[in-house]
Amino acid sequence: MQNIFIGKGNLGQSPDLRVIAGANGDFEVASMRIMFGRYARNKTTGDVEQVGGFWREVEIYGQKARDAARLLRKGSRVLVYGEERDFTAKDAATGAEVQVIKIVAEDIALQLSRVKSIEFETARRQAPEPEGEQEMLPAP
Repeated sequence: MQNIFIGKGNLGQSPDLRVIAGANGDFEVASMRIMFGRYARNKTTGDVEQVGGFWREVEIYGQKARDAARLLRKGSRVLVYGEERDFTAKDAATGAEVQVIKIVAEDIALQLSRVKSIEFETARRQAPEPEGEQEMLPAP
């Protein structure tokens, strides 16, 4: 990665999951807009306040895209690890080409600050150990 990005932010909308045709077959991508706020302590009140920030379009691919679409909702607080990339798009109003900066995420982690409960799936059946690699027990 050349332009590494690590940031915490809030989803402005629930992720949108799409299937896109690629050179190596179809793949899934989840797209979402995230507000990465900047915070500082107010000198007079001592409270922490938002003093700026920026919106970014974030994309994640494959199984992580399916998981993001299934688990994340508008307002979710997330930690994004990925790469900033420049793209060219057409402005819908003027038709002019504009530069867009997106984050292609390697991983997105849900932050626990807004989680009310967690429910775990039952454990998957473990695969049997290969022949010859079973644990040896000492003789009595």
